[in-house]
Amino acid sequence: MLAAVATPLAQAPQGTIIEQVLVKVNGEIITKTELEGRQIAALRQRNPNLRPSSDDELQKALAEVTPLVILDAVDELLMVQRGKELGYTMTAERFGSIIENIKKENKIESDEQLAAALKQEGMTMADLRRQLERTMLVQQVQQTEIMQKLQVTDTELKAYYDTHKDEFGTVPQVTLREITINVPASSQGINVGADDAAKAKAEEVRAKIIAGEPFARLASDYSDSGSKANGGLVGPLSKSDLSEDLQKAIAGLQTGGVTPVLRTQRGYQIIKIENLQDSTTKPFEEARGEIADKVANNKRGGEYQKFITRLRGEAIIDWKNDEIRKAYELGLKQEEAELAKQGSGIGDQGSGH
Repeated sequence: MLAAVATPLAQAPQGTIIEQVLVKVNGEIITKTELEGRQIAALRQRNPNLRPSSDDELQKALAEVTPLVILDAVDELLMVQRGKELGYTMTAERFGSIIENIKKENKIESDEQLAAALKQEGMTMADLRRQLERTMLVQQVQQTEIMQKLQVTDTELKAYYDTHKDEFGTVPQVTLREITINVPASSQGINVGADDAAKAKAEEVRAKIIAGEPFARLASDYSDSGSKANGGLVGPLSKSDLSEDLQKAIAGLQTGGVTPVLRTQRGYQIIKIENLQDSTTKPFEEARGEIADKVANNKRGGEYQKFITRLRGEAIIDWKNDEIRKAYELGLKQEEAELAKQGSGIGDQGSGH
């Protein structure tokens, strides 16, 4: 039994199906079956390959996820109830439109095929409609009660920019051209004569570059790298993506600079700096939209927390299972600890539910 924290069902008359109610929230129930489904989803999300080797291992995994699972379940039900109070509903037209999109995205041609696909997941069309409606109600409540009430001032935007300028910096990049002269290798290893010949050829090509011959044409004529088809052009690349040896080789070179002949695993190489782009910081006006999104998201987390805390405080929660109640209370403590840990960054977690 997955919902191991729940007490067993009482003996029911033969042929009668009784659903165990774990909690009533404003008169609406959360059942043992629903909790088990959420527990499974939480365990899969944490570790898609989880295969408990013993009952003790399963119990431990359940004990870890259940507090936040039941907290999420109650919070979602409160949001759904608020959506119904505001008069939101899933119209037949909207449901039909969503179904058509689902069929299109999954290349399902008929309602019968969709029903068969749902059956494989242990769902019916009615289950899908309920799931979609709950999601819609939660989203609309968030939009009405939270997002529309968020206001971001220019002062807040500028303050965020001034204290988080590192978030708006560009990564140093470099665009290169390369010419590679391979050294043929055999089962006996590298032939010294072939190595000397490759090096001499590379030095000859570099001399032509220094004399002013176009690097791109010489790459096309002499290089053994695949980049020869593009005149040896490589990049742009983040400097941090270059090997340590190459970073040292181009250190100090400016645009147009050419390295000495370099020894590589494949043979010999010549590198030209085609373009250098140092790290820069976006100006405030250029980053304004990005800043506004970040500040609004931070505020959204705080506003969500205040909103859901109010709904919890106003709710009539009637626990039918003491172990689940304890798990819920533990979930509240875990949430409180996480929010305290994040401090002023409370909004970074989004809604959290």
